[in-house]
Amino acid sequence: MAAVRRHSRLIKRVFVNTVEFSSLPLKPALLENIESIGYTHLTPIQAETLPHILEGKDIIAQAKTGSGKTAAFGIGLLSRLDFSSFRVQALVICPTRELADQVCKEIRTLARFTQNIKVLSLCGGVPFGPQVGSLEHGVHVVVGTPGRLQEHLRKRSLRLSNLKTLVLDEADRMLDMGFEEVITDVISYAPTHRQTLLFSATYTDPIRELSQKFQYKPLSVTIDSSHHDSVIEQHFYQIEKAERINALGYLLAYHRPESTVVFCNTKRECQDIANALSNCGFSVQALHGDLDQKHRDQVLVRFANNSCSVLVATDVAARGLDIKELQAVINYDLPWDPEIYVHRIGRTGRAGKRGLALSLCTEAELNRVKAIEEYQNTTAKWDETAPFQLKYEQRFEPPMVTLWIDGGRKDKVRPGDILGALTGAGGIVGSEVGKIDIFDAHAYVAIKQASVDKALSCIKNGKIKGRSFMVRKSQW
Repeated sequence: MAAVRRHSRLIKRVFVNTVEFSSLPLKPALLENIESIGYTHLTPIQAETLPHILEGKDIIAQAKTGSGKTAAFGIGLLSRLDFSSFRVQALVICPTRELADQVCKEIRTLARFTQNIKVLSLCGGVPFGPQVGSLEHGVHVVVGTPGRLQEHLRKRSLRLSNLKTLVLDEADRMLDMGFEEVITDVISYAPTHRQTLLFSATYTDPIRELSQKFQYKPLSVTIDSSHHDSVIEQHFYQIEKAERINALGYLLAYHRPESTVVFCNTKRECQDIANALSNCGFSVQALHGDLDQKHRDQVLVRFANNSCSVLVATDVAARGLDIKELQAVINYDLPWDPEIYVHRIGRTGRAGKRGLALSLCTEAELNRVKAIEEYQNTTAKWDETAPFQLKYEQRFEPPMVTLWIDGGRKDKVRPGDILGALTGAGGIVGSEVGKIDIFDAHAYVAIKQASVDKALSCIKNGKIKGRSFMVRKSQW
């Protein structure tokens, strides 16, 4: 597989769209079907990607569910099919069975202009045999999840030698769920000369690395639907030194963010703050330099998958921390360097989300606020905290719960195996399953609170890869 190598120009704009599908070089029958569905004007992501997709270019596009991305790559791949050849010419890889089913349904709707196109879904949680039979009868388009696609490829029931278009849909979610190795293996079966389309809700470094690995001079597209950049709302609170921990509790209880990083300046203080918040019912973990790598990994797993709401960290320990949609940053201690302050708060307010930065400050630290004002060329906004006494009260119930499973890479357990066990016989909807992390001897999977008991029962009483594994709720 030839890895690729550099990106071409980036398209990024606030978009007001008046482009019609009739302006595109589409087959008359396909265009007529698109109009019968009710599509007339292209959505912003369609207008910026579809003309280039039709030209056969690789695309990396920032697009969320509901943006019209499925129609963009669906119309593109249908336009390149040779209907007379019943071999797999397009492959769409999705993170979950539910999304794969939605994509499959939309492509079938777009393909109604001819009876000769066969679209097949290949996902876990359903019998393998009938899928093999369908592939033997010939298929033009396959839509599937990484684990089941890998299984078919290894058993040679799926062949990609005639593949023209490869689509990675919601690539960031697939990486979050731990599918990078599986995706790499699946793509290794595809021909080097192909069109590769990558769609992701965010532009993180892992997404860029994935693009560089599998795309050739891709056109990067990002659509800014708003008329301003994401805003970080900054508030400062002058307090007495003895009030600091209670003031922190007040801010957490008042704003109730689902994900918060609390910064302090020493690792001892970091652990003390985490202990105090934990004793008062907050869902909290500490991240500092005294943690070994195993413990650090566990802390980051739980915070990244939304089963822990508060992370108390030092600047050194937080280096490289990349948490999507971090709702708030709280400076328990202000840093001496205003550049560090800006770096801290820059972890919130990303991907078009509104961020919140809250800072506690004693009278002795007012000079640090002045330095921040000068550095940012702004005036600090001061607020007051209400009288508050930190005491035990269950204030934070994280949206997710982490389950620990005593099987990992050494047991050849893959994310798709866990997802299949939960959504197949377990009957859990894929949207209830969050981030999956696989380590050498164990694995972690995040489950929404409402489905935890069902997921526990499913794994305890069922099997993963035909084997029984121990499972429990993770508490660190």
